[in-house]
Amino acid sequence: MKKLLLVLILFLGSLASTLAQNFEKDYKTIEPKVIEWRREIHQSPELSNREFKTAEKIAKHLSSLGMEVQTGVAHTGVVGVLKGKKPGKVIALRADIDALPVFERNDLPYKSTVTTDYKGEKVPVMHACGHDTHMAILMGVAEILSKHTDQIKGTVKFIFQPAEEGPPEGEEGGALLMVKEGVLKNPDVDAIFGLHINSQTPVGVIRYKSGGTMAAAQKFVINVKGKQSHGARPWSGIDPILISAKIIDGLQTIISREAELTNEAAVITVGKITSGVRFNIIPESAEMIGTIRTLDYDMKTLINKRMKEMVPALAKAYGGEATIEIKDATDITYNDPDLVTKMIPTLNKVAGADNVQTQKAVTGAEDFSYYQREVPGFFFFLGGMTPGNTESFPHHTPDFIIDDSGLLLGVKALTEMSIDYLDK
Repeated sequence: MKKLLLVLILFLGSLASTLAQNFEKDYKTIEPKVIEWRREIHQSPELSNREFKTAEKIAKHLSSLGMEVQTGVAHTGVVGVLKGKKPGKVIALRADIDALPVFERNDLPYKSTVTTDYKGEKVPVMHACGHDTHMAILMGVAEILSKHTDQIKGTVKFIFQPAEEGPPEGEEGGALLMVKEGVLKNPDVDAIFGLHINSQTPVGVIRYKSGGTMAAAQKFVINVKGKQSHGARPWSGIDPILISAKIIDGLQTIISREAELTNEAAVITVGKITSGVRFNIIPESAEMIGTIRTLDYDMKTLINKRMKEMVPALAKAYGGEATIEIKDATDITYNDPDLVTKMIPTLNKVAGADNVQTQKAVTGAEDFSYYQREVPGFFFFLGGMTPGNTESFPHHTPDFIIDDSGLLLGVKALTEMSIDYLDK
Protein backbone atom coordinates (compact mmCIF):
# COMPACT_ATOMS: atom_id res chain seq x y z
CA MET A 1 0.00 0.00 0.00
CA LYS A 2 2.85 2.36 0.90
CA LYS A 3 4.56 1.60 -2.41
CA LEU A 4 1.32 2.33 -4.31
CA LEU A 5 0.91 5.63 -2.47
CA LEU A 6 4.53 6.57 -3.22
CA VAL A 7 4.07 5.78 -6.91
CA LEU A 8 0.90 7.89 -7.00
CA ILE A 9 2.66 10.83 -5.34
CA LEU A 10 5.58 10.57 -7.77
CA PHE A 11 3.18 10.35 -10.73
CA LEU A 12 1.21 13.44 -9.66
CA GLY A 13 4.44 15.33 -8.99
CA SER A 14 5.71 14.38 -12.44
CA LEU A 15 2.40 15.49 -13.99
CA ALA A 16 2.56 18.89 -12.25
CA SER A 17 6.21 19.27 -13.32
CA THR A 18 5.35 18.46 -16.94
CA LEU A 19 2.49 20.96 -16.93
CA ALA A 20 4.77 23.64 -15.48
CA GLN A 21 7.35 22.95 -18.21
CA ASN A 22 4.66 23.15 -20.88
CA PHE A 23 3.48 26.47 -19.47
CA GLU A 24 7.00 27.90 -19.69
CA LYS A 25 7.12 26.96 -23.37
CA ASP A 26 3.65 28.41 -23.86
CA TYR A 27 4.60 31.68 -22.16
CA LYS A 28 7.51 32.23 -24.53
CA THR A 29 5.26 31.63 -27.52
CA ILE A 30 2.34 33.70 -26.28
CA GLU A 31 4.13 36.89 -25.18
CA PRO A 32 4.68 38.39 -28.66
CA LYS A 33 1.10 37.50 -29.59
CA VAL A 34 -0.29 39.22 -26.49
CA ILE A 35 1.72 42.36 -27.22
CA GLU A 36 0.56 42.36 -30.84
CA TRP A 37 -3.10 41.90 -29.82
CA ARG A 38 -2.80 44.67 -27.28
CA ARG A 39 -1.40 47.12 -29.83
CA GLU A 40 -4.03 46.24 -32.43
CA ILE A 41 -6.79 46.77 -29.88
CA HIS A 42 -5.15 49.98 -28.68
CA GLN A 43 -5.35 51.41 -32.19
CA SER A 44 -9.06 50.60 -32.50
CA PRO A 45 -10.70 51.69 -29.22
CA GLU A 46 -14.47 51.77 -28.80
CA LEU A 47 -16.62 53.42 -26.15
CA SER A 48 -18.91 51.68 -23.65
CA ASN A 49 -21.72 49.55 -25.15
CA ARG A 50 -20.31 50.28 -28.61
CA GLU A 51 -17.44 47.75 -28.61
CA PHE A 52 -18.66 45.97 -31.77
CA LYS A 53 -15.35 45.38 -33.61
CA THR A 54 -13.57 44.63 -30.33
CA ALA A 55 -16.14 41.96 -29.47
CA GLU A 56 -15.87 40.48 -32.96
CA LYS A 57 -12.09 40.12 -32.61
CA ILE A 58 -12.41 38.45 -29.20
CA ALA A 59 -15.17 36.06 -30.31
CA LYS A 60 -13.19 35.02 -33.38
CA HIS A 61 -10.16 34.23 -31.22
CA LEU A 62 -12.11 32.20 -28.65
CA SER A 63 -13.94 30.28 -31.38
CA SER A 64 -10.61 29.38 -33.00
CA LEU A 65 -9.62 27.74 -29.72
CA GLY A 66 -12.63 25.41 -29.84
CA MET A 67 -14.60 27.04 -27.05
CA GLU A 68 -18.32 27.47 -26.63
CA VAL A 69 -18.73 31.19 -27.36
CA GLN A 70 -21.65 33.46 -26.56
CA THR A 71 -21.84 36.96 -28.00
CA GLY A 72 -24.15 39.92 -27.42
CA VAL A 73 -24.09 39.50 -23.64
CA ALA A 74 -24.98 42.83 -21.99
CA HIS A 75 -25.04 44.35 -25.50
CA THR A 76 -21.47 43.65 -26.70
CA GLY A 77 -19.99 41.25 -24.16
CA VAL A 78 -18.37 37.95 -25.10
CA VAL A 79 -18.22 34.81 -22.95
CA GLY A 80 -16.12 31.75 -23.73
CA VAL A 81 -16.49 28.44 -21.89
CA LEU A 82 -13.54 26.05 -21.77
CA LYS A 83 -14.36 22.63 -20.38
CA GLY A 84 -11.62 20.48 -18.92
CA LYS A 85 -11.54 16.75 -19.53
CA LYS A 86 -11.83 16.11 -15.79
CA PRO A 87 -14.79 17.06 -13.57
CA GLY A 88 -14.40 19.89 -11.09
CA LYS A 89 -15.33 23.42 -10.09
CA VAL A 90 -15.97 26.45 -12.31
CA ILE A 91 -13.67 29.45 -12.34
CA ALA A 92 -14.37 32.75 -14.12
CA LEU A 93 -11.77 35.20 -15.44
CA ARG A 94 -12.87 38.71 -16.42
CA ALA A 95 -11.46 41.44 -18.66
CA ASP A 96 -13.15 44.76 -19.46
CA ILE A 97 -13.18 45.94 -23.08
CA ASP A 98 -14.29 49.59 -23.33
CA ALA A 99 -12.24 52.74 -23.93
CA LEU A 100 -12.65 56.40 -22.93
CA PRO A 101 -13.33 59.74 -24.68
CA VAL A 102 -9.73 60.89 -24.18
CA PHE A 103 -7.20 62.31 -26.67
CA GLU A 104 -3.95 60.30 -26.82
CA ARG A 105 -0.94 62.58 -26.49
CA ASN A 106 2.20 60.59 -27.29
CA ASP A 107 4.29 59.43 -30.25
CA LEU A 108 3.73 55.67 -29.99
CA PRO A 109 3.54 54.00 -33.41
CA TYR A 110 0.30 52.31 -32.30
CA LYS A 111 -1.36 55.37 -30.75
CA SER A 112 -5.08 55.86 -31.27
CA THR A 113 -6.33 58.37 -33.81
CA VAL A 114 -9.95 57.23 -33.55
CA THR A 115 -12.78 59.72 -33.14
CA THR A 116 -16.47 59.04 -32.59
CA ASP A 117 -19.72 60.64 -31.45
CA TYR A 118 -20.20 61.01 -27.70
CA LYS A 119 -23.14 62.94 -26.24
CA GLY A 120 -23.68 64.70 -29.54
CA GLU A 121 -20.05 65.76 -29.96
CA LYS A 122 -17.14 64.42 -31.99
CA VAL A 123 -14.54 63.17 -29.51
CA PRO A 124 -11.21 61.32 -29.61
CA VAL A 125 -11.16 57.80 -28.17
CA MET A 126 -8.31 56.14 -26.28
CA HIS A 127 -7.66 53.09 -24.13
CA ALA A 128 -6.62 55.42 -21.32
CA CYS A 129 -7.22 52.92 -18.53
CA GLY A 130 -5.47 49.80 -19.84
CA HIS A 131 -8.48 47.72 -20.80
CA ASP A 132 -6.66 46.85 -24.02
CA THR A 133 -4.00 45.10 -21.93
CA HIS A 134 -6.66 43.24 -19.93
CA MET A 135 -8.21 41.86 -23.12
CA ALA A 136 -4.88 40.82 -24.61
CA ILE A 137 -3.82 39.11 -21.38
CA LEU A 138 -7.06 37.13 -21.14
CA MET A 139 -6.87 36.15 -24.81
CA GLY A 140 -3.39 34.79 -24.04
CA VAL A 141 -4.62 32.86 -21.01
CA ALA A 142 -7.43 31.39 -23.12
CA GLU A 143 -4.99 30.18 -25.77
CA ILE A 144 -2.68 28.55 -23.24
CA LEU A 145 -5.40 26.81 -21.22
CA SER A 146 -7.12 25.57 -24.38
CA LYS A 147 -4.00 23.47 -25.07
CA HIS A 148 -4.24 21.66 -21.74
CA THR A 149 -7.90 20.66 -21.36
CA ASP A 150 -6.79 17.09 -20.63
CA GLN A 151 -5.23 18.36 -17.40
CA ILE A 152 -7.92 20.85 -16.38
CA LYS A 153 -10.20 19.74 -13.55
CA GLY A 154 -13.42 21.61 -14.18
CA THR A 155 -14.37 24.60 -16.31
CA VAL A 156 -12.96 28.06 -17.05
CA LYS A 157 -15.29 30.90 -18.10
CA PHE A 158 -13.71 33.80 -19.95
CA ILE A 159 -15.78 36.96 -19.46
CA PHE A 160 -15.04 39.90 -21.75
CA GLN A 161 -17.20 42.66 -20.31
CA PRO A 162 -18.30 45.92 -21.95
CA ALA A 163 -19.02 49.28 -20.31
CA GLU A 164 -16.86 49.05 -17.19
CA GLU A 165 -16.49 52.82 -17.43
CA GLY A 166 -20.28 53.09 -17.27
CA PRO A 167 -22.97 52.74 -19.92
CA PRO A 168 -24.28 55.76 -21.83
CA GLU A 169 -27.08 57.67 -20.15
CA GLY A 170 -30.40 55.88 -20.48
CA GLU A 171 -28.76 52.48 -21.08
CA GLU A 172 -27.95 49.52 -18.87
CA GLY A 173 -24.55 47.91 -19.10
CA GLY A 174 -21.37 46.70 -17.48
CA ALA A 175 -20.94 43.98 -14.89
CA LEU A 176 -24.36 44.63 -13.35
CA LEU A 177 -26.09 43.78 -16.62
CA MET A 178 -23.77 40.81 -17.23
CA VAL A 179 -24.81 39.37 -13.86
CA LYS A 180 -28.46 40.18 -14.55
CA GLU A 181 -28.24 38.24 -17.83
CA GLY A 182 -26.81 35.19 -16.06
CA VAL A 183 -23.11 35.29 -16.88
CA LEU A 184 -22.28 33.55 -13.60
CA LYS A 185 -24.77 30.74 -14.30
CA ASN A 186 -24.90 27.69 -16.60
CA PRO A 187 -22.43 26.50 -15.46
CA ASP A 188 -22.51 28.17 -12.04
CA VAL A 189 -19.28 29.96 -11.16
CA ASP A 190 -17.54 29.08 -7.86
CA ALA A 191 -15.03 31.95 -7.86
CA ILE A 192 -13.89 34.81 -10.10
CA PHE A 193 -10.51 36.46 -10.70
CA GLY A 194 -9.68 39.77 -12.32
CA LEU A 195 -6.75 42.13 -12.62
CA HIS A 196 -6.10 45.77 -13.44
CA ILE A 197 -2.93 47.08 -15.02
CA ASN A 198 -1.44 50.02 -13.12
CA SER A 199 0.71 52.70 -14.73
CA GLN A 200 2.27 53.68 -11.40
CA THR A 201 3.28 50.19 -10.26
CA PRO A 202 6.59 48.83 -11.65
CA VAL A 203 6.57 45.98 -14.15
CA GLY A 204 6.96 42.65 -12.36
CA VAL A 205 5.07 43.72 -9.24
CA ILE A 206 1.61 42.54 -8.15
CA ARG A 207 -0.29 44.44 -5.45
CA TYR A 208 -3.45 43.43 -3.63
CA LYS A 209 -5.54 43.95 -0.50
CA SER A 210 -7.73 41.43 1.28
CA GLY A 211 -11.25 42.65 2.07
CA GLY A 212 -12.40 46.04 0.79
CA THR A 213 -9.89 47.06 -1.86
CA MET A 214 -11.71 49.59 -4.09
CA ALA A 215 -14.52 51.93 -3.17
CA ALA A 216 -18.23 51.87 -3.79
CA ALA A 217 -18.99 54.79 -6.12
CA GLN A 218 -22.22 56.76 -6.00
CA LYS A 219 -23.37 59.75 -8.02
CA PHE A 220 -25.39 62.49 -6.38
CA VAL A 221 -27.35 65.39 -7.88
CA ILE A 222 -28.42 68.35 -5.73
CA ASN A 223 -30.92 70.91 -7.00
CA VAL A 224 -31.17 74.20 -5.12
CA LYS A 225 -34.08 76.58 -5.53
CA GLY A 226 -33.78 80.23 -4.56
CA LYS A 227 -35.39 83.47 -5.71
CA GLN A 228 -34.04 85.50 -8.61
CA SER A 229 -33.15 89.16 -8.10
CA HIS A 230 -30.86 91.92 -9.32
CA GLY A 231 -27.24 91.41 -8.30
CA ALA A 232 -27.31 94.90 -6.78
CA ARG A 233 -30.25 93.99 -4.50
CA PRO A 234 -29.39 90.60 -2.93
CA TRP A 235 -31.80 91.27 -0.03
CA SER A 236 -34.71 91.05 -2.43
CA GLY A 237 -33.88 87.49 -3.49
CA ILE A 238 -32.61 84.15 -2.18
CA ASP A 239 -29.17 83.30 -3.53
CA PRO A 240 -28.88 79.62 -4.63
CA ILE A 241 -25.14 80.06 -5.25
CA LEU A 242 -24.59 81.08 -1.63
CA ILE A 243 -26.74 78.16 -0.48
CA SER A 244 -24.70 75.82 -2.72
CA ALA A 245 -21.49 77.05 -1.11
CA LYS A 246 -22.90 76.37 2.36
CA ILE A 247 -24.03 72.89 1.27
CA ILE A 248 -20.60 72.05 -0.17
CA ASP A 249 -18.93 73.21 3.04
CA GLY A 250 -21.43 71.27 5.15
CA LEU A 251 -20.99 68.04 3.23
CA GLN A 252 -17.26 68.06 3.98
CA THR A 253 -17.98 68.11 7.72
CA ILE A 254 -19.63 64.70 7.30
CA ILE A 255 -16.22 63.39 6.25
CA SER A 256 -14.09 65.41 8.67
CA ARG A 257 -16.32 65.14 11.76
CA GLU A 258 -18.69 62.19 11.39
CA ALA A 259 -17.01 59.49 9.28
CA GLU A 260 -14.76 57.11 11.22
CA LEU A 261 -11.74 57.53 8.97
CA THR A 262 -9.54 55.27 11.09
CA ASN A 263 -11.80 52.45 9.88
CA GLU A 264 -11.72 53.16 6.12
CA ALA A 265 -11.33 56.15 3.82
CA ALA A 266 -14.36 58.03 2.50
CA VAL A 267 -14.76 60.90 0.03
CA ILE A 268 -17.50 63.36 -0.96
CA THR A 269 -16.61 65.41 -4.05
CA VAL A 270 -18.68 68.02 -5.87
CA GLY A 271 -17.37 67.83 -9.42
CA LYS A 272 -19.72 70.22 -11.20
CA ILE A 273 -21.87 73.21 -10.24
CA THR A 274 -24.13 75.01 -12.72
CA SER A 275 -25.95 78.26 -12.01
CA GLY A 276 -26.62 81.70 -13.43
CA VAL A 277 -26.36 83.37 -16.83
CA ARG A 278 -25.05 86.88 -16.13
CA PHE A 279 -22.71 88.70 -13.73
CA ASN A 280 -25.35 91.02 -12.26
CA ILE A 281 -28.25 88.60 -11.80
CA ILE A 282 -28.77 86.39 -8.76
CA PRO A 283 -30.22 83.26 -10.39
CA GLU A 284 -33.23 81.26 -9.35
CA SER A 285 -31.59 77.85 -9.17
CA ALA A 286 -28.34 75.89 -9.02
CA GLU A 287 -27.39 72.28 -9.68
CA MET A 288 -24.49 70.34 -8.17
CA ILE A 289 -23.25 66.94 -9.31
CA GLY A 290 -20.69 64.86 -7.47
CA THR A 291 -19.48 61.50 -6.24
CA ILE A 292 -19.35 59.59 -2.95
CA ARG A 293 -16.67 56.96 -2.38
CA THR A 294 -16.86 54.50 0.53
CA LEU A 295 -15.11 51.27 1.50
CA ASP A 296 -17.37 50.22 4.36
CA TYR A 297 -21.10 49.50 4.17
CA ASP A 298 -21.91 51.09 7.54
CA MET A 299 -20.04 54.26 6.58
CA LYS A 300 -21.86 54.32 3.25
CA THR A 301 -25.22 54.14 5.03
CA LEU A 302 -24.24 56.90 7.48
CA ILE A 303 -22.92 59.26 4.79
CA ASN A 304 -26.00 58.78 2.58
CA LYS A 305 -28.32 59.38 5.54
CA ARG A 306 -26.53 62.54 6.69
CA MET A 307 -26.36 64.00 3.19
CA LYS A 308 -30.11 63.53 2.75
CA GLU A 309 -30.70 65.23 6.11
CA MET A 310 -28.22 68.06 5.69
CA VAL A 311 -28.91 69.27 2.14
CA PRO A 312 -32.57 70.34 2.58
CA ALA A 313 -31.89 71.61 6.12
CA LEU A 314 -29.05 73.91 5.03
CA ALA A 315 -31.08 75.25 2.13
CA LYS A 316 -33.99 75.97 4.47
CA ALA A 317 -31.70 77.77 6.92
CA TYR A 318 -30.88 80.29 4.17
CA GLY A 319 -34.43 80.67 2.92
CA GLY A 320 -34.29 78.28 -0.03
CA GLU A 321 -35.12 74.70 -0.91
CA ALA A 322 -32.96 71.79 -2.03
CA THR A 323 -33.39 68.18 -3.05
CA ILE A 324 -30.76 65.44 -3.33
CA GLU A 325 -30.77 62.22 -5.35
CA ILE A 326 -28.14 59.52 -4.81
CA LYS A 327 -27.58 56.66 -7.26
CA ASP A 328 -25.24 53.68 -7.01
CA ALA A 329 -22.57 53.38 -9.69
CA THR A 330 -20.48 50.49 -8.33
CA ASP A 331 -20.34 48.45 -5.15
CA ILE A 332 -17.31 47.89 -2.88
CA THR A 333 -14.69 45.72 -4.60
CA TYR A 334 -14.33 43.14 -1.86
CA ASN A 335 -11.63 40.48 -2.05
CA ASP A 336 -12.78 37.34 -0.27
CA PRO A 337 -10.17 36.81 2.50
CA ASP A 338 -10.24 32.99 2.29
CA LEU A 339 -9.82 33.06 -1.48
CA VAL A 340 -6.95 35.55 -1.21
CA THR A 341 -5.18 33.34 1.34
CA LYS A 342 -5.53 30.32 -0.96
CA MET A 343 -4.18 32.12 -4.03
CA ILE A 344 -1.25 34.12 -2.64
CA PRO A 345 1.10 31.10 -2.91
CA THR A 346 0.32 31.00 -6.65
CA LEU A 347 1.11 34.70 -7.07
CA ASN A 348 4.33 34.23 -5.08
CA LYS A 349 5.24 31.37 -7.42
CA VAL A 350 4.76 33.33 -10.65
CA ALA A 351 6.05 36.75 -9.52
CA GLY A 352 8.40 35.98 -6.65
CA ALA A 353 7.36 36.62 -3.04
CA ASP A 354 9.17 39.98 -2.87
CA ASN A 355 7.14 41.21 -5.84
CA VAL A 356 3.75 40.34 -4.36
CA GLN A 357 2.91 43.26 -2.12
CA THR A 358 -0.04 44.32 0.01
CA GLN A 359 -1.43 47.81 -0.43
CA LYS A 360 -3.95 50.12 1.19
CA ALA A 361 -7.45 50.46 -0.21
CA VAL A 362 -7.99 52.96 -3.02
CA THR A 363 -10.98 55.24 -3.54
CA GLY A 364 -11.16 54.45 -7.23
CA ALA A 365 -14.05 52.17 -8.19
CA GLU A 366 -14.54 49.00 -10.24
CA ASP A 367 -17.73 47.27 -11.33
CA PHE A 368 -15.95 43.93 -10.84
CA SER A 369 -17.58 44.39 -7.44
CA TYR A 370 -20.93 43.20 -8.85
CA TYR A 371 -19.48 39.76 -9.57
CA GLN A 372 -18.05 39.66 -6.04
CA ARG A 373 -21.51 40.25 -4.58
CA GLU A 374 -22.55 36.92 -6.12
CA VAL A 375 -19.44 34.72 -5.76
CA PRO A 376 -16.06 34.93 -3.98
CA GLY A 377 -13.65 37.05 -6.00
CA PHE A 378 -10.04 38.22 -6.03
CA PHE A 379 -9.08 41.41 -7.88
CA PHE A 380 -5.44 42.52 -7.96
CA PHE A 381 -3.19 45.12 -9.58
CA LEU A 382 -0.49 44.36 -12.15
CA GLY A 383 2.56 46.56 -12.67
CA GLY A 384 2.74 48.39 -15.99
CA MET A 385 5.34 51.10 -15.32
CA THR A 386 8.84 50.79 -16.76
CA PRO A 387 11.12 50.10 -13.78
CA GLY A 388 13.25 53.11 -12.92
CA ASN A 389 10.88 55.64 -14.45
CA THR A 390 10.92 58.92 -12.56
CA GLU A 391 7.55 59.95 -13.97
CA SER A 392 4.39 57.98 -14.61
CA PHE A 393 1.04 59.20 -15.86
CA PRO A 394 -2.28 58.45 -14.17
CA HIS A 395 -5.12 56.49 -15.75
CA HIS A 396 -7.79 58.44 -17.68
CA THR A 397 -5.25 61.03 -18.87
CA PRO A 398 -3.89 61.80 -22.40
CA ASP A 399 -0.34 60.78 -21.39
CA PHE A 400 -1.27 57.39 -19.90
CA ILE A 401 1.14 54.71 -21.08
CA ILE A 402 1.83 51.05 -20.27
CA ASP A 403 5.06 49.07 -20.68
CA ASP A 404 4.19 45.96 -22.70
CA SER A 405 6.83 43.92 -20.88
CA GLY A 406 4.47 43.74 -17.89
CA LEU A 407 1.75 41.81 -19.71
CA LEU A 408 3.29 38.34 -19.52
CA LEU A 409 3.13 38.33 -15.72
CA GLY A 410 -0.61 38.93 -16.01
CA VAL A 411 -0.90 35.91 -18.31
CA LYS A 412 1.10 33.76 -15.91
CA ALA A 413 -0.87 34.88 -12.88
CA LEU A 414 -4.35 34.18 -14.31
CA THR A 415 -3.26 30.93 -15.99
CA GLU A 416 -1.76 29.38 -12.89
CA MET A 417 -4.37 30.79 -10.50
CA SER A 418 -6.98 29.01 -12.61
CA ILE A 419 -5.16 25.68 -12.59
CA ASP A 420 -4.25 25.86 -8.89
CA TYR A 421 -7.78 26.86 -7.81
CA LEU A 422 -9.36 24.04 -9.81
CA ASP A 423 -6.80 21.59 -8.41
CA LYS A 424 -7.58 22.37 -4.77
